[in-house]
Amino acid sequence: MSDKKNTDEKISDALDIDLNKEDELVHDGQNAGGMPNPIMIPTSDEDKLKRDYNLVRKNLKDIIDTGNTAIDGILTVASETESPRAYEVAAQMIKNVADVNKDLIEMHNKMKQIRKEDGVQKAQNITNNSLFVGSTQELQKLLKQQREQLIESEIEEQEKLDIIDVEFEQTDVTEWTLSW
Repeated sequence: MSDKKNTDEKISDALDIDLNKEDELVHDGQNAGGMPNPIMIPTSDEDKLKRDYNLVRKNLKDIIDTGNTAIDGILTVASETESPRAYEVAAQMIKNVADVNKDLIEMHNKMKQIRKEDGVQKAQNITNNSLFVGSTQELQKLLKQQREQLIESEIEEQEKLDIIDVEFEQTDVTEWTLSW
């Protein structure tokens, strides 16, 4: 048992990894120089969702690529042998790849739906009917402040969206002209 522990320590030293680390490591499927590339498991639900989405998307794309390669090969065999069975297999492969493409699109739609539901859940705290207890003058001040804040935020948003094309022209060594 001490040999195994000793071996583990040697390996952790060689790879510069701390064995006492409490974070769970997962192989993400990417290789660099033949060695697996460990990644940290995401902690939040959003991170887990993104990781799973990317993994499924990558797998589906790999299946589609492999299917396309197989289709090319089986079509070559079918054309050379002119066998009805080879054409049947080719047709089935084409159908399977088309189904995987549909699955990929469905996955995108499900992801959009999940994100939309998350937005709806965040928006459920909206209060539509509220009661103000105070004088008319206080209500007018409150409404004026909220209106000013809304206008300021809209102006800031508009400024972010406005892009001005500015060109500088040098007319003299000491003068610069700004043209819009």
